[in-house]
Amino acid sequence: MATMTCDALATVCSGPNCLVPPNSFNAILGVVLSTVLTVMLALVMFSMGCTVDASKLWGHIRRPWGIFIGFLCQFGIMPFTAFALSLAFGVLPVQAIVIIVMGCCPGGSSSNIICYWLDGDMDLSISMTTCSSILALGMMPLCLFVYTSVWTSSDTIKIPFDSIGITLAALLIPIAVGIFVKTKWPQYAKKILKVGSIAGFALIIIIAVVGGVLYQSSWVIAPSLWIIGTIYPFIGFFLGFLLARFVGQPWYRCRTIALETGFQNSQLCSTIVQLSFSPAELEVMFAFPLIYSIFQLAAAICAVSAYQAYKKCCGKGGGADDEPRREEDELKKTSYDLDNKAFDSNELKGTYYINQ
Repeated sequence: MATMTCDALATVCSGPNCLVPPNSFNAILGVVLSTVLTVMLALVMFSMGCTVDASKLWGHIRRPWGIFIGFLCQFGIMPFTAFALSLAFGVLPVQAIVIIVMGCCPGGSSSNIICYWLDGDMDLSISMTTCSSILALGMMPLCLFVYTSVWTSSDTIKIPFDSIGITLAALLIPIAVGIFVKTKWPQYAKKILKVGSIAGFALIIIIAVVGGVLYQSSWVIAPSLWIIGTIYPFIGFFLGFLLARFVGQPWYRCRTIALETGFQNSQLCSTIVQLSFSPAELEVMFAFPLIYSIFQLAAAICAVSAYQAYKKCCGKGGGADDEPRREEDELKKTSYDLDNKAFDSNELKGTYYINQ
């Protein structure tokens, strides 16, 4: 009986069949880039930590009014908005689930980088990102139980608590080192911050591009997912800003809370759906986290460009050099502001009234 042989350099023989060996390029590239990007992100978060004042960070944790508003936005507004959009567009059950998973994810570290460029409250931004990541350990299962029961059992969705823990460690450790550097060597902290802020903005773009290249086969999906992925981040930014302003937060904190609301941890969402669903189901749902991350990035770039142009043209801003103006804005409450003493400081009050 004649046997069939194949070219060892071109194919792999399996019995009578000659098979083309699978291409592992994407898998290898994914591992390499994931390692490189993780190291880069740690360095960027270290530089972001160089902006943080430890006493102000503790003030936000001790009087967590801003954190509480962010909590309402993160685990109240975003999951409900995902649920409402899924019903409104009548998407497939597995597509509705990935939209809701995205809405239930905690804030991503990208919000801290964009917050710096929008002259937001870095202390509040980092405390909100940290708290949302910790609270996600309990709030994600609860929100998924409430909102996905229409389409599936929440038991089928696997939440990678280890990934959340790793994300939290990758966030806290570099930031803690950055805070230490700012406390001990403030002159070096400023130089580190200049480099890190630019590198951080570039990193966000690189992550979006890499995701698009590695998973380009997933882009052919229903138009409804494209529409939801486009408008969902903008809805999150708008509602977060609106709620923060409604309860009387100053403008720079409104920007911060808006960013923490709209920016979701899309990498965590991708991990959850990969662990929870079959390859056939992933075909119609896996692209959504990529679409969301691209449009949240597009919204951030537009906001940063517009804000920096406004600062340059009008000579106004809310950066570190404008801290006295920020503090005065907080003390001057408008007629619709709530009586909020969460951020009040006796020292600031005394300074303000003396200057009057």
